[in-house]
Amino acid sequence: MNTTYKQYRKCGPTKEKAEQLLETETFERIPVSLYRYVRIAHPENMRERLFHGWQHLGCLGRVYLANEGINAQMSVPEHNMNAFRDFMDSFDEFNGVPFKIGIEGGKAFSTLHIKIKKQIVADGLSIDDYNIENVGKHLSAREFNDAMESRDTIVVDMRNHYESEIGHFDGALCPEVDTFREELPKVALELKGKEDKKVLLYCTGGIRCEKASAYLKHQGFTDVNQLHGGIIDYKHQVEREGLENKFLGANYVFDGRGRESIGNEIISQCHQCGNSCDRHVNCQNLACNLLFLQCEQCEQHMRGTCSSACKRIIHMPLEKQKEYYKKHGAMTHEKFSKSLKARKRLGKKSPFQKIMRVFVK
Repeated sequence: MNTTYKQYRKCGPTKEKAEQLLETETFERIPVSLYRYVRIAHPENMRERLFHGWQHLGCLGRVYLANEGINAQMSVPEHNMNAFRDFMDSFDEFNGVPFKIGIEGGKAFSTLHIKIKKQIVADGLSIDDYNIENVGKHLSAREFNDAMESRDTIVVDMRNHYESEIGHFDGALCPEVDTFREELPKVALELKGKEDKKVLLYCTGGIRCEKASAYLKHQGFTDVNQLHGGIIDYKHQVEREGLENKFLGANYVFDGRGRESIGNEIISQCHQCGNSCDRHVNCQNLACNLLFLQCEQCEQHMRGTCSSACKRIIHMPLEKQKEYYKKHGAMTHEKFSKSLKARKRLGKKSPFQKIMRVFVK
């Protein structure tokens, strides 16, 4: 009798055990992301079908299913890539769905999560705010580069602030937002009065630009374009065709790898000392769990925490820590604080920021 997905989640290996099993693997894994807006009448049934096939192939990852489609970030055994392609093509809904292959390999996921959602991207929009069949023009890396040459072109990063902080296209508008839900109306407001300008959108793999371009076109923007395949495929096209790489820094990825190098430079700084750093970590005080940039030296000095207050918490006896987390709560690394407000509070306490405030006065 086949194990159901719910049985797997309830009785399967713990995260620690799964990570141990991952370390014993003798083969390489390929990071694969895919999405498609397509009608899925029964997401629960679709989850079972996908789970059984993926489990047989040894696939891991985080997948969102909804009536509107699929959004998946996967880790596929290299020797099963062809079988994975065949399996996805066996579904009418996913036949021919484009794969975005990660720039760098590594252990992206340790388990398989397939979640049923209302939307495959949380955007806060109603069905009347966009027409998903009327999206922006998809541009290749070469076309995107050429379009950026015009002074009248507006390039917009459709990712969150902590993503664009470590990497973005030169000259891009990078909205200071925590979530995609906040970004859509903010971008429309910032571009108000420029409805006739050429707008270039980009994101990690393309899925956010599908919604964003449809939304902007609904708002009256007439020349909306998006980077086909996102930053991930841009890097592949640049290398394959020998194009100029106009992306600065690294690409933030939502898995265990943390980031992928796209440009050759590091454009961001450690939030505590100001040294070059593009390495995101979570504060080790689980009641804080702030996502921030921390270099290895500061990680050692601060014991992986974002502040002296949090450092004191993790140095408390274990029983005291349990009492503290019981009172203040604790977050997992899948649910973390990434708010700009918290980041700014950290910046005010940073020795680097204190020195900078002296010089900019």
